[in-house]
Amino acid sequence: MSERTTSRGGLAAVRGGGFWDALDGRERAALRDAGRPRTYRPRAPLCYQGDDSDHIVVIESGWAKVVSSSAAGHAVVLAVRGPGDLVCESAVLGGRERSATVQALDEIRALVVPASRFTAFLDAHPRVWMLVSGTFVRRLDDAGRRAQAHVSAQGARRLAILLEGLAELSARRAPAGPGGEIAIGPPLSQEELGSWMDASRETVARALAVLRDAGLVRTGRRRITVVDPDGLRAFAGTPALSPGARGRPDAFTL
Repeated sequence: MSERTTSRGGLAAVRGGGFWDALDGRERAALRDAGRPRTYRPRAPLCYQGDDSDHIVVIESGWAKVVSSSAAGHAVVLAVRGPGDLVCESAVLGGRERSATVQALDEIRALVVPASRFTAFLDAHPRVWMLVSGTFVRRLDDAGRRAQAHVSAQGARRLAILLEGLAELSARRAPAGPGGEIAIGPPLSQEELGSWMDASRETVARALAVLRDAGLVRTGRRRITVVDPDGLRAFAGTPALSPGARGRPDAFTL
């Protein structure tokens, strides 16, 4: 992460307006005191769909995906979350079961806060209630606009819309490379990208080939680098959006 300010307990503020970054020093200290640090291995769940809402998580480093599973066992990627993000919180505040699973994409370091302590923290710091509410509204607005863009897009353009959002999200967590290229932070597979954009893995592979041939991206195993961000945005045909979640308006009910 770039432009970090390290705090007691190792949790760091990150550039780009994440939940943790929006807290002041007093609020961060109080939240650290309410929780405990924890490390999650890749593919480990931070919270499970259907479970009681007994904790929230603030991601310090690493990336996670939000996944919803049907009764038949079909899993759909709804969103990604990264450094500084608050996850597993909306079900806690709503007092209901979780409607999605949050799963680590790579190793995650995090602060885990029991539900009762988190609500007590919010009661003691009313300003943070507004931060959490603002996060909900922003994520819903962004997801709604992204869903509208997806309705009329197919193939390579639909993938370009998704990658444009991921590039914007990643640029908030790490500096751009030489020539302004942006490495996509979340290590998503082609299958996961396909799930997110309602397409097959084969469709994603073909779309990536189109974007590579156009000189817009460079790819490797679970690695995508946007080499021409402006060109990718023009190809996608979308204005820049704040990247809470991409593509599905129901991505936030955890």
